[in-house]
Amino acid sequence: MTVNLGASRSYPIFLGEGILPGLGDETRKRVTGGRVLVVTNPTVGSLWGREAERSLAEAGFAVYRAEIPDGEEYKTLDTAAHLYDRAFEAGLDRSCAVVALGGGVVGDVAGFTAATYMRGVPLVQVPTTLMAQVDSSVGGKVAVNHPRGKNIIGAFYQPVLVLADVGTLRTLPGRELRAGIAEVIKYGVISDAAFFGWLEENLERLLKGDPEALTYAVEMSCRIKARVVEADETEQGLRRVLNYGHTFGHALEALTGYRVYVHGEAVAVGMVAAAKLSVLLGLLDEESYSRIEQLVRRAGLPADIPADLSFEAALTCMERDKKAQDGRITFVLPEAVGRVGFYPDPPADMLRRLFS
Repeated sequence: MTVNLGASRSYPIFLGEGILPGLGDETRKRVTGGRVLVVTNPTVGSLWGREAERSLAEAGFAVYRAEIPDGEEYKTLDTAAHLYDRAFEAGLDRSCAVVALGGGVVGDVAGFTAATYMRGVPLVQVPTTLMAQVDSSVGGKVAVNHPRGKNIIGAFYQPVLVLADVGTLRTLPGRELRAGIAEVIKYGVISDAAFFGWLEENLERLLKGDPEALTYAVEMSCRIKARVVEADETEQGLRRVLNYGHTFGHALEALTGYRVYVHGEAVAVGMVAAAKLSVLLGLLDEESYSRIEQLVRRAGLPADIPADLSFEAALTCMERDKKAQDGRITFVLPEAVGRVGFYPDPPADMLRRLFS
């Protein structure tokens, strides 16, 4: 499929099982320089690095590798600075590419580096987690975190291609697979009731790693996200639907030091909280809320706001979120399964009830 953003910035998404060996040829079609820097982490590098690098070398690239630690706490300017050093050492110029081989942290930091090194070099996204395949590798958001908030320092920077080999999901730990399913559920809630119904019927296949089910889930998720990004690349309006669950979720991640929840788990809690808020505001019926909550729980994901989480601290964190405007929080709330709306500044007493 293709993300259509005009002739100069549209890019393809290659999706399938066993397609990683085609990385070099597809990159060569879009990158004129002779060098690539493969950014990965030690785990992914040991599993898939050799195959990716062999493909790139066979396509005529001089291949260099930079490994960064795994974990949200390493998504920082310091890590980006390390990658700048490796890019300089490798002799990358503006015709050369950065290849992000890994999950969301690798994709975000490598993407931020590509966007800012020499004012921009080609970026190739090779996501190896379900979360990255359905979300962070598509759409051009790249960022690093700051002590005051998640993804505060970043840019919109589109890749030249995305290659998502669902075969890489075979080695994904169960927790990471479930975290990715949270984002898949999000797409059903915000845009496609039929897809949500498919998820209700096929969740066990996804949890077991069924390749056919995973391929369909990734394809549907990417198609939904591509439609949204094509209509609103820089999040001026419609693209904000993709933030469903993320206002609460980002606050939960920040207040627990990015060490308790992986991103998808925090989003799962945020989606259920937003759905409950929607019920309290009279926007969503109880049956639809129950479907959302039960699907999240069946996926083995957390659904409850921790009892010891401070409402005041969470509210302050949400007010500082990059999605807030002048301290006003706009929530993405489900109105039905398959449809959401934007609701600014819900009453504080309603928000507080979510924490009781």
